[in-house]
Amino acid sequence: MAEQEKRFKDALSSKKIPILTIDKKFHNLTDAIGKTGEMASLENELNELLKAQGKANTEIKEIKKLKKKLMQEIVENADESSDASAEEKEKKAEDNTRLIAECNEKIEKYEDDIMDLPKMIDEVNKKLMIELMDDCYNVMKENEAQITETAKWITQIRIELKKRLVKKQDMETKNQEIYSYMHDIFGAEVIEIFDMTYKDTKLK
Repeated sequence: MAEQEKRFKDALSSKKIPILTIDKKFHNLTDAIGKTGEMASLENELNELLKAQGKANTEIKEIKKLKKKLMQEIVENADESSDASAEEKEKKAEDNTRLIAECNEKIEKYEDDIMDLPKMIDEVNKKLMIELMDDCYNVMKENEAQITETAKWITQIRIELKKRLVKKQDMETKNQEIYSYMHDIFGAEVIEIFDMTYKDTKLK
């Protein structure tokens, strides 16, 4: 399986594969074929990576907003018209500078994550695709085997049905022939007497 997976990955390396877990058709397909444990595990892993990516993007936006606010405060704090004392201004500037440095560290960390996450997402997404395709083809293969078996059964039943229909028609013709001869030999009145006794075999 590992060798086959590598072969598929190489073949798919230049192909753009949609993110499966956010595609409704993917869920329709897994409902149709059933979901294996491995598929569920990969789906969960992919969703976690997507959440991490979403969180990183959101955090960067929020931290940048905070950083902008802190920088604005530094500018405002430096304004000579401010009522704050020089000591208060210095303390505020130091706090803001420290917080801005922390913001920069966090932004850098999240940006590093964002750089790594697309590759990780693509990797897991392709693994999930290969697992899904493998399961799909296995299900279709099993279905084809049952379709072939059922087709043979239907053919055999049709042959048997034709034989039985021919036999039924032969027996009905034979009964009509017998009954006709009986009428010819014994007449309707005599036959009617026997019909009353053997009514289950009477032919009309």
